[in-house]
Formats: sequence, structure tokens, C-alpha cells
Amino acid sequence: MRPTLLSRTRRWLGASALALLVGVGGVSTAFVLTGQAANAQVRNVAQIAVPEVNQQGFADLVDAVKPAVVSILVEAQEPASGPSGGPAGPGGPRGRDFQFNFPDLPEGHPFRDFFDQFGGAPGAPGGGEAKPRQFMAAGSGFIVSADGYVVTNNHVVADATKVTVIFEDGTEQVATVVGTDERTDLAVLKIEGKDLPFVTFEDQPSRVGDWVVAVGNPFGLGGTVTVGVISGAGRNIGGSNYGDFLQIDAAVNTGNSGGPAFNTKGEVVGVNTAIYSPNGGNVGIAFAIPAHTVKQIVNQLIDTGTVTRGYLGVSIQDVSKDIADSVGLTTAKGAIVREPAADGPAGAAGVKSGDIITAVDGDSIDDALDLSRTIAGKAPDSTVELTIWRDGAEQKVSVKLTQLKEDAGQTAPSKPTPPADVPESTSMLGMTLVPNGDGSGGLLIQDVQPDSSAAQRGLAVGDVVLEIDNKPINSVADFEGAVSAVQGKGLATALVKVSRDGEARFIGLPINEEG
Repeated sequence: MRPTLLSRTRRWLGASALALLVGVGGVSTAFVLTGQAANAQVRNVAQIAVPEVNQQGFADLVDAVKPAVVSILVEAQEPASGPSGGPAGPGGPRGRDFQFNFPDLPEGHPFRDFFDQFGGAPGAPGGGEAKPRQFMAAGSGFIVSADGYVVTNNHVVADATKVTVIFEDGTEQVATVVGTDERTDLAVLKIEGKDLPFVTFEDQPSRVGDWVVAVGNPFGLGGTVTVGVISGAGRNIGGSNYGDFLQIDAAVNTGNSGGPAFNTKGEVVGVNTAIYSPNGGNVGIAFAIPAHTVKQIVNQLIDTGTVTRGYLGVSIQDVSKDIADSVGLTTAKGAIVREPAADGPAGAAGVKSGDIITAVDGDSIDDALDLSRTIAGKAPDSTVELTIWRDGAEQKVSVKLTQLKEDAGQTAPSKPTPPADVPESTSMLGMTLVPNGDGSGGLLIQDVQPDSSAAQRGLAVGDVVLEIDNKPINSVADFEGAVSAVQGKGLATALVKVSRDGEARFIGLPINEEG
């Protein structure tokens, strides 16, 4: 279990905005194993049968499910370090950088062995050359079919050269990695066997307050059981565009990664994957990937070894109350489109910057992350109907999704047409604006009054106002005219598109201030 600290830094101009090219899981929410896994599901002789939980505790449940919970032992090789112990990869235990700036050491020097251990002493034979380091790690997993499919976390088996599954009775078997999915941090292994004990996923989602029993291999102590409740649902941790985590308070620690959390029926409700901790240990806040997500991903990995995701092709952000007020929405729900990708399916279907997606196939959208999760249930090449709020009215747009490419990046905002001449500066709405000197269009914010609504909403010197009410702003006249047009609609808030460091987003800016 790798500790995960929740980000406390809110991005400029509002919290919980997602800059993403929406394109997530490409399977339906119903889970039907195919191929070997489907055959495994009907072998009831091996399926775990859990008796009703007694009032004295969870011992009967634990006795029933423990044979299907395994420890995962990983032998791996971290990326080779650079010369003289240079960068060895990402941060953390596997990626520490050892930079030694000592002079050449003579033979027999007491520090030579120390330097050799970390890639060779400078000047030593082989010293300064990249030497990959071997390491071992431990995690947890669980068997989901009688013929030996095992679920765990991707980060448990990442960079593995050998994966060993250890059963409750201590027997071991080398496993094959069937497939991994870094975006959801899930992996499927395969071991040999027939009529192996296995567990199944819950069909009805557990609720906040329900019991959960976590079984795993914390700190190498295999077969450890901890009990708690589901503390929250739908958690977004680490800004993940695919986040939909259960928060549980059962004790989860290093080594629990990939292990199951059970309900009182012995069904898997989630895969333990991360903890929130200021000190690296359990503080009662752990996160599990919910069963409905795990089933979708595991199904694809078993069938094909890879995961395909639908691609909508928009960068989006949450709809704040100010934004809702600026466009005439009664509730602050949905996801506003910052930019459609130039070659994406949404743009080709007519979706525009400033559109607010309020529903997909009739299912309402709460925020940007909800849109991501909803698209996760749609397959590539499927057609979805988007309900869009544009120009004060609802519209329907049909979009045929394509497949998300793993290297798809954030859509760059389009540049407005540069102004034909250089207008004067203006001071309005608590800001002083001047022509954007780089010729890319928009008005540059030269000053912001500290007590203004513009300052309260995060606008700062150097930001560029690109649009007001979805109309390009290239001059002071454009700005003043757009503000007057919004007032003419009877609105007290204007939808303003602003760029900072090349990244555009929307805010709702009150326009009833003087000055």
C-alpha cells in the first residue's frame, strides 16, 4: 500500500476542475466474464459459500474467504540510474536518486564499497555506469475464478521480473501477468489450478455505513484481517480523472495493496489501493476501487489483456454557481466544455467551447468527474446523446465515441483573432485591461483591485480575457459591448473565459460593480 496524500492545493480559479480529454472505460456496467472466466463462474463446486454472520463477530466469514486471498511477492528491477548514481526514475523507494559528487577514491578506501553498492564509485572499475538495482516488494490479491485468475493492483506488479502468489497454507506458485491498467491501478495475474477457491464481486453497491472486512498482507503479515465501515463513496483522490473510490476506516497499511474488502456476505466490495496518511501509517482513512469499476476492467484484461476506453475529446471543468448564474442555469450542475479537441468526435459533432453538458443518454451529470465516470461506461464506437445547455436553452447532440489513445493530451485553447488596431486601456469590474501585446488576441489584465469580485475569483495580473458570454474579446469595445449585452439579458453575472499560461478556463464574474 503506497501512502497517498490528498492534494490540498486548489488550482487557480476554482476547485475540482478537470482538464481532461474525456475518454474512459469502454464496457457496460454489467459484469459478465467471458471465455475461461465465464466457465469458472459456473463451477459452483469451487465458489466460496459464506454462512450468515453471527453476532459474535466475523470469524465464520473470514474462515470462508481467506483461502481465496493471497499474498503477492514481487521481484523487480528499477530503471537503471544515470552515471554516478544519476536519476533513477520517479520519486519514492523505487526511484531514489543517489547523486555522489566525491572525487575518485583509491583502492581500499572504506567508502568504496558504499559507493559500489549504489552504482559504482567514481573512478572505480564500472563506476559511473548505470547499474539497475533489484528489489522485492509485497502486496495482496484475491482469486476470482476457479481456473486461477487473480486480481491485484498495478502498482504492486509494476516493473516486475517475477511475481509469486503465496496461498494461505504457505504454498507458492509463479504467476503470469495477464494485463495491467495504470489509469485505474488494477492488474490481473494467472496461476495454474483447477477448482481453486475464489470469491465474487457484489452486485448491489454497498452503502456508506455498511460493514467492510479487509483481508491482506500488511507489512508481510499474510492473512491479516481488519474490520470497519464504508466512510464515504465517490471519492476523488489525487486528481484522478478516473477516480470513484470508496473510503473505508478498516486499518489498511503497506502490503494491503491489491487485497479485497468484503461485505458481510463475503462479496468483494472493493480493492484496497491507497491510504491517506501524514506519517505513512494507518490513520483510519483508506481508499478502495469499487467493485463496479473492478469488474469492468478485470473483464477486459481477462478477455484481451488490455483496456480500451471511449474518447469524447473535450477538456472540461465543473460548473460553479457563478457560471450557472452567468448562463441562466438554475442549478450548478454539469460540466462546461473549455475546448473541444480539433480532431475529436465531440467537436466534429458540433460541441463548442462554453457548452455545458448536463446529461448523457438521459442520465444527469453532476460535475466534470461525473462526466468522466459516465463515459467510462460507454464503449468506443458507441453513440451517446449529450444534453447541452447553450444560449439559454437545452439542445441534444449525438456523438459517436472513438477510442482513447494513451498519449492523448490536453486540448490547447484556440487563439482568438488578433485585433486590427491597438485600443485604449479600460478599467471595469475591478480590473484594468490593456491590449494583449503578444498579438494573440484578448485583453491582458494589468491590475486587479484587491477587494473586487475579480480578485475573489482568482483573476490576477497577467491573465488574458479571451471571451465574454462566448463572444471573442479583442478590444475594449468588444469588452464593453459584451458586458452591456449580458446586462441586457437581465443577468448579473457574465461567463468569462480566461487564459493563464496557455491554459483556458471559465469563471462567472459579477458585473454589477462600478469602476
